[in-house]
Amino acid sequence: MSDANVRIPEEAKDRLAAIAAAEGLSLRAYLARLAETMLTPAERAERAEKALAALKKWNGYAPTAAQQQDLDSELDRRLAQVTGR
Repeated sequence: MSDANVRIPEEAKDRLAAIAAAEGLSLRAYLARLAETMLTPAERAERAEKALAALKKWNGYAPTAAQQQDLDSELDRRLAQVTGR
């Protein structure tokens, strides 16, 4: 296992360390677990394709690209509304 130095703001490091401690983990262990559980953009795209294929097979759901864009825009709008962005 190799070590890496990552430069982040002190506030971010402190926040991550507090979250790790609350879960009974070191910052190193927490970041390793986080890296194992996060999906890359390619992995997310692959899962989305599989989910869309399953929906199409199950109930015929097959939105057009324009419909998908509309749904993505609506989701972005709602997330922004909830997060205050």
